[in-house]
Amino acid sequence: MSDDTPPSRKHLDHEEVKELSAPRAPVIHEVVRRQGEEELDRPNGSLFWSGLAAGITIMASVIAQGALHHRLPDLPGRDVIACFGYCIGFLMVILGRMQLFTEQTIVTVLPVMAQPSWQKLWGTARLWVIVFVANMLGTAIAAAMNVKLRLVGDSLLAAMLEVAGRALDKTPSELLTQAIPAGFLIASVAWIRAALNNGEFWIVLALTYTIAIGEFTHVIAGAAETFLLLFAGRIGTGQAAMTIGLALTGNVIGGTGLFALLAHAQVRQEL
Repeated sequence: MSDDTPPSRKHLDHEEVKELSAPRAPVIHEVVRRQGEEELDRPNGSLFWSGLAAGITIMASVIAQGALHHRLPDLPGRDVIACFGYCIGFLMVILGRMQLFTEQTIVTVLPVMAQPSWQKLWGTARLWVIVFVANMLGTAIAAAMNVKLRLVGDSLLAAMLEVAGRALDKTPSELLTQAIPAGFLIASVAWIRAALNNGEFWIVLALTYTIAIGEFTHVIAGAAETFLLLFAGRIGTGQAAMTIGLALTGNVIGGTGLFALLAHAQVRQEL
């Protein structure tokens, strides 16, 4: 049987299908890989200042969550609503294209996986160190300003410390294992964002709200809380360092050890 469909209609159908089809996994992989290549080429100063801005900005999550916790009546479901405040800092940082360490656990790793070399491995290590140090410095500055300079009222600061203090109830093993899902979820932001042309706001909101409602441990937001507790005299330097170190390890396992490896493995034979 012959195909009587006019050539123009065939072309139109093909273009419509192409336009409406979701991008294939290898295409998403390539988009994220190229983004990683661009990040690796950025100068040290740009990475540092962007990471510092992200560390300071992420404190907005602690402030917003503390403010909601303080303002909402003490009724069932208060914490479920207050967790939306946790998303604020992440929305500001990720949509503002600031350097957040946990996003880089996949973005700058895919170029190394795709074409392994010592040069790319060194470039990834350089970016990780600069961004992580800048993030930590930013969170420390923001925490010190809130505690020492009283940028927020006493009642709000007390609520922020109450929210931050929940991490003190976790054992070291819980801090580590509960950081793995957080690393996985944040690493997935870059992958999902590459697959969609819009809806970025809702992607970040949904994934970071999941971190908050699941009480998972995110090293940068968690560092903002940890430094608050440190400068307020609630914990010592050793406990603060242990908390951040365990969260860092879990986030890297979840972001690079799980998500990045799985994202690359599913398309490796198609590259």
